[in-house]
Amino acid sequence: MLFATASSPHLLGPHSVTRLMGMVLLALIPGTLAMVWYFGWGVLINIAIATVGAALSEAAMLRLRGRPVGPALIDLSAIVTAWLLALALPPLLPWWQTLLGSVFAIVIVKQLYGGIGFNPFNPAMAGYVLLLVSFPVTMTRWVPPDVLSGQSLSFVESLQIIFTSTLPAGMSWDAISSATPLDQMRSELSQNRMISEIRTSPLWGDFGGRGWEWVGNWFLLGGLFMIWRGVISWRIPAAMLGALVLVAGFFWAIDSETHPFPAFHVFSGGAILGAFFVATDPVSASTTPRGQLVYGALIGVLVFVIRTWGGYPDAVAFAVLLMNMAAPTIDYYTQPRVFGEREENDA
Repeated sequence: MLFATASSPHLLGPHSVTRLMGMVLLALIPGTLAMVWYFGWGVLINIAIATVGAALSEAAMLRLRGRPVGPALIDLSAIVTAWLLALALPPLLPWWQTLLGSVFAIVIVKQLYGGIGFNPFNPAMAGYVLLLVSFPVTMTRWVPPDVLSGQSLSFVESLQIIFTSTLPAGMSWDAISSATPLDQMRSELSQNRMISEIRTSPLWGDFGGRGWEWVGNWFLLGGLFMIWRGVISWRIPAAMLGALVLVAGFFWAIDSETHPFPAFHVFSGGAILGAFFVATDPVSASTTPRGQLVYGALIGVLVFVIRTWGGYPDAVAFAVLLMNMAAPTIDYYTQPRVFGEREENDA
């Protein structure tokens, strides 16, 4: 009697794409809530706009390609892309710019390359860079944390600004926006001020900007949760943050008045979010064990180099995209030894 035999694999792995993406979204919740607490309702509004744009773009492209829509949307990968993009954007960014970045990430960076598993670049960071290069004024218009401003915009006021670009009566952009800690540090240093003078401002906390430090701590908690659950490997985030701290520490030891303390680079900007949630993208990152260490370390070095001498203070998105291009080469030269294979020296 003949029995139908399914093709391999015959054992199901513990992780599906939907489960992995769901775990990533779960890990993002603490940091996202911290951002809402410090930066207002605009964070959630951006997430909603980006999610709608990503889901509709994914569905439209799958229809055009003759692929089933349901399974692709259920895998949650488009939602993760939208969420990460939204977290990187200023909370009061005009809605159409958030939508443009989301659509670009899904249509151009993901689907035109073949969909999930085929995109060579991180879609969220590519969408962010498109917006940063195209709209530098609005993309650098961050609101200060509530602990500094002493005021917060209501949900309705945030909606009004995002969808109409109209400020509430009696408010101006100078009153409700400010530079990020990285922007502020770079600007003050360019004016030949010493770090000991710069840090006398109430903008600063123990290491980085007030508010920004706690946001980083909560994203760190989510990242450690993903490592514990086996969603990501420890190698990329450890190598990235370790290299960033080592390089920053070297220059800080040379001159602590012109180079910030290493922890400043970790807890200001998107370093922690990038290390755990962006650089670890399983599609565009390095996949070999040694390669992940090299890949992560080089991202950390590039972040410091671009922040210190480049034109964009945060630099995480640019560093990740540059190393996305190098990931295949890194994997090629760091392939693990195949079991049973003898090296030439052993012959």
